[in-house]
Amino acid sequence: MFRQIVKFWISGILFFTIQISNPTQIIAQLEVGVSYELREESPQNGFGLKIETGLLPNIPIVNIGTRIHFSHFSEDNNLTQSGITFSEEVINYDLGIALVAGINVGIVEPYAGLGIGSEEINITTDLISGLMDQSNPMLLSILSQKTENNLYWNALVGAKISVLPVLRPFIEYRYTDTRLGKPRLEQFSPQVGRVIVGIAIKF
Repeated sequence: MFRQIVKFWISGILFFTIQISNPTQIIAQLEVGVSYELREESPQNGFGLKIETGLLPNIPIVNIGTRIHFSHFSEDNNLTQSGITFSEEVINYDLGIALVAGINVGIVEPYAGLGIGSEEINITTDLISGLMDQSNPMLLSILSQKTENNLYWNALVGAKISVLPVLRPFIEYRYTDTRLGKPRLEQFSPQVGRVIVGIAIKF
């Protein structure tokens, strides 16, 4: 699994580097955005970053580009089991590459995209109160740190609004499916949808 993820990111970074290797094209078409992200899966609240560049700048009305996007979610919970209270910190982040196509309709640009990426989940649990039987494997399992990495594919639809020449608010729905990586942590759904609201700067 680790080798698959490394190969994926090496090939993805090389592809993205080739697309933005022309400095003139970077300045004219680079778009950088930040966002707030909300999903049903826990952790529910997160933040995102995207960097997008055009592929075919001379096509009128239609915009086709490549994107790298990063999302970070975190959550702290207190859990009580068999009279013992634990604190649990869940950190979930993902990094993806997508091909995106949009159509200019006045000041609005609806778009859709498809891509792949990798996700990591880290769960750290600490004992807060209570006596723990050191021979109880279930409780020892709860206290152990858990980490999982998975490949995913994702599809997205959204719309950008050209309020000002450089500022572009956007709203997006992104669906992610991690079953490519055969996830093991059953408490997390492999199929997750999220609503994303953000603002981008176009250079």
